[in-house]
Amino acid sequence: MKSQELYLRSNVIAQPLFQGWYAWAYLIAPATAAMNIEGRHVKIMQSYIQAPMIHAAACKDPKMTGGPFMDYGGKRLDEVKALLGSTLEEQGYMVALSKAIKELTRMLKQEAKGYSIESLYEKVPDILRGYVELFYDLSNAPGFRFIEPLLYHSKYYNEAFQSLSLSLIDSDHRPFVLSTPVLNDADKISINLPFRDKALDEFFMMNRIPRSFEDICGMLDIVPEQQELFRSFFTEEEPEPYEKYTGEGARLRYFGHACLLLETADLSILADPVISYGYDAEVSRYTYNDLPDVIDYVLITHNHQDHVLLESLLKLRHRIRHIVIPGGGGGSLQDPSLSLILENIGFTNVIELKEMQTLKMKGLNITGIPFLGEHCDLDVRTKLAHLVEINNKKILFAADSCNIEPNMYRLIHEITGDIDVLFLGMECDGAPMTWLYGPLLSEDLPRDKDHSRRLAGSNYQRGVDIMNRFNFSEVYVYAMGMEPWLKYIMAYEYTDESNPIIASNELLNTCKSRGIRAERLFGEKEILYKTKPVLV
Repeated sequence: MKSQELYLRSNVIAQPLFQGWYAWAYLIAPATAAMNIEGRHVKIMQSYIQAPMIHAAACKDPKMTGGPFMDYGGKRLDEVKALLGSTLEEQGYMVALSKAIKELTRMLKQEAKGYSIESLYEKVPDILRGYVELFYDLSNAPGFRFIEPLLYHSKYYNEAFQSLSLSLIDSDHRPFVLSTPVLNDADKISINLPFRDKALDEFFMMNRIPRSFEDICGMLDIVPEQQELFRSFFTEEEPEPYEKYTGEGARLRYFGHACLLLETADLSILADPVISYGYDAEVSRYTYNDLPDVIDYVLITHNHQDHVLLESLLKLRHRIRHIVIPGGGGGSLQDPSLSLILENIGFTNVIELKEMQTLKMKGLNITGIPFLGEHCDLDVRTKLAHLVEINNKKILFAADSCNIEPNMYRLIHEITGDIDVLFLGMECDGAPMTWLYGPLLSEDLPRDKDHSRRLAGSNYQRGVDIMNRFNFSEVYVYAMGMEPWLKYIMAYEYTDESNPIIASNELLNTCKSRGIRAERLFGEKEILYKTKPVLV
């Protein structure tokens, strides 16, 4: 007798984990993983164990949102102690790697004085020897780079610590993932497979392609005592088929934050995929069910956790034909290779795009536009805005680009000419540098310097300058982290008095006074461009 075929429910969440913590790109790259284990995970767990009620109180205070506070209400101490113990035991070699990176930084600062650097290779910490190249820049400041492919072939990249936590989700609330590990619960199932495993693609395909329960249990090694809960993740009900766009021109849909789906009758482009799940909620939104079966191009603007969301990318991997990323990642600690990160978790279709380089296809051009700011003045090259020319329409996805040097856009305009549509992030406060990059620092950064270097996008004046350069007919403010389902990765709390709201309101009013269509996007939005296709 043939087994009944089932579909994966639309509200099954698969959280990618590394040693019990939510996996983001900096937990894949070996060097940044080591620094975050020592400088973030261990510190937060130790702090929680020492003062759990301080963490509980902080998590209730909107002013503390996004801080290094574990969101377990002061409870589950024994589990946190156990996780800390297993981390120190099983990740001791990663903690040692982190300490060696700091030691190397200090050694170069003290001993590299402009003379030949060759003799200093003998003073590189033993566990780093062979994995780094030492150098001077042209101002004689010393530095080093990782030979990253070698790290991925070493013990410092261990897929055994990768897993997925499966459960059902029915609300927008999730703890902030950079400060709260995912502990085991009765309603969760842990899948201990490396992220590159193709069995995960077979599992996620079940959103639209049914298969037998026995098959998927076998593929994911679901033990008998887990099968009752696992069965609740599936349904016999066939999902509604996706309605592909077949009209003239293009259809653009806003999925929240910086996630945009641009479709023509022939192509689909998805920018910075951060997708919500399907469940009843107050704020209407598009979900995974509103994505096409085949996504021709995924565009990534930069390597922050709200733009490179592994949770969404792994779920969509089997649908993606090409993933276009910024060229960069020269081995620096703060800028790990995004191509190596993606390739090591199973993506075989990565295209690196450089500044002002254009991918040319029939009916579509994608040009990489330089992206300044939002990276705390660090030397980070893995960042690009995207100019998409499709069906005779020019659309700029600028993400969190901060217009700190207006002359750059003057020079870009001389090449691109005017552009029709702008999507611009205006989170112009931004977190201080140490919020994201703190674990990578070898020395403490003074508070005043830390707060002067921020993860901030354009303010009103900078946004207006971009707008004036390109004569846009439409301007949309996005990438603000306002949607409630984004709080677990963004941790933003806005009021009407918040600077990003005031600045974006001022920009929108200026646009409207000039007859420019303008809107700050929230939740979901559909825009139709009914132009006759022009093929190039």
